[in-house]
Amino acid sequence: MSIGASRLSDIERAPDGGSRYRLRDLFTPLDTLLVSGGDGRLALDPKERVNGYGCAPLPESEIWNFASSTASTISRPGYDRAAMAREELVHKSLFDEVEIAFDRRCEDMREELRGHFQLPPRVDIVLSPSGTDSQLHALFLAHAVLGAPPVTIVVGADQTGSGTIHTARGHHFSAMTASGVAVRKDAAIAGLAGDSIAVPLLDAAGFAMRGDADAAVVRAIEDSLAQGRRVLLHIMDSSKLGWRAPNAACLDEIARRWPRKVQVVVDACQARLGRRRLRSYLDRGYMLLMTGSKFFGGPAFSGALLVPKGISRALDRIEGIAPDFFDYAGRCDWPMAWTALRSRFERRPNFGQWLRWEAALADIGNYYAVPGAFRAKAMAELAASIDSMIALSPSLRAVPAALGAADADDEEFTQPSIFPFTLLRNGKPVSIADTSAVHRALARDMSDGIVSSAADRQVAAQRCLIGQPVRLEQADDAPQAALRLCVGARLVTEAWSVDSAQAQANVQDILDRIAHVLVKIELLLDRTAVVPA
Repeated sequence: MSIGASRLSDIERAPDGGSRYRLRDLFTPLDTLLVSGGDGRLALDPKERVNGYGCAPLPESEIWNFASSTASTISRPGYDRAAMAREELVHKSLFDEVEIAFDRRCEDMREELRGHFQLPPRVDIVLSPSGTDSQLHALFLAHAVLGAPPVTIVVGADQTGSGTIHTARGHHFSAMTASGVAVRKDAAIAGLAGDSIAVPLLDAAGFAMRGDADAAVVRAIEDSLAQGRRVLLHIMDSSKLGWRAPNAACLDEIARRWPRKVQVVVDACQARLGRRRLRSYLDRGYMLLMTGSKFFGGPAFSGALLVPKGISRALDRIEGIAPDFFDYAGRCDWPMAWTALRSRFERRPNFGQWLRWEAALADIGNYYAVPGAFRAKAMAELAASIDSMIALSPSLRAVPAALGAADADDEEFTQPSIFPFTLLRNGKPVSIADTSAVHRALARDMSDGIVSSAADRQVAAQRCLIGQPVRLEQADDAPQAALRLCVGARLVTEAWSVDSAQAQANVQDILDRIAHVLVKIELLLDRTAVVPA
């Protein structure tokens, strides 16, 4: 009998449900594996086979995707890479323990990610099922760095993921962990729980960044330190609306006034920042939250925490670990160099998390294979044209961009890549419920409800994804919601061609599709009835 057949036979006979059964899990259908190993946000609707963001676990070339601020349907290159990676791991696991082969593959992915971002080996990478899980990892490490449980100050608390309100306080953010353990949402994680302070970015009118955001951050730090606390400062680059805060001068002041008392973690889960800026944050000793599933267009969810070497050295100070925190990480999630910490966690491969990262790495690699000059040119052209189209539409009201002052570190991100807007019907704001209904209808074939013309029916039939609604609170009026058109890495990759004329035609095709999306929004708004759920 061959080695491989013998190994598979052992797996089938394993009586204890132990590690040898894990290889069998790899033979699960790929689309099922891709939505495993995460929380409830990955669950598929049993009828439509899409998650809550309208994304399927299989490539869907017929749906137009401008939703990278929320989630994207997996790309064909990403899906093909995930399939190949699974085959390779199965082959390697026939000759070695699956956990050992899996661990080595995760370390290879860390090295590949460092290469794409042009990071030095001293930057460590902690993998996770989502950016929300990575926030808990950052809080865990901040305990060790600061020597005491910190208070988390969340900048842009009104424009970050819904789970942040829980993770900032060291609470469970879902009813189920990615490891499959049932928990009570918003219950404290013993040994990790603490306090948080929210610093919103929207002004009272709800349509622009507040002018005193930096001052509010400094006041929150001053008040916390005056109470004898240490601070984990959760800054934004960029938010759901594409905003960055606080500015560089404010961060310089914080570093000067409170060295070793404030640990900064950058929420870069949107991945909408130049590689030079990313490296500059790490050089300053900041941790950085990243995902492969926003700008880069990998399948939801895939998280990572980038950790500078100075913080890695603090791991020696970690003594007790919150018991419930073991449910949020397995041994393979931590870098191999962190031997002492790794030894305290279970060998628990998360195949879904791994395969989502494999798919994301395909998209990341394809994006950075495009020349930098073209990336910058394409994103600038798309930004200018989208701004113009939104401004010309009588039914759309743009939410102003509010990035910090752009500089050379922004590289291709000197222009916005998220374009938020609210909806108007007959010149009056559309309710949050109707905005959400329009968002859902965009992802569906709505031609049956259009009787005006064949051209309009063709527009209504096209399925398209855009960024889900973001709630905008207003002091003196009812809240509204902003939808978002997004430029993601996949658009730039698809537009690239060595033939400049073809590349320009490709960019124009993308703009034509965006115009099509806006026309469909107009058609949906013209309907007298609210689009059904």
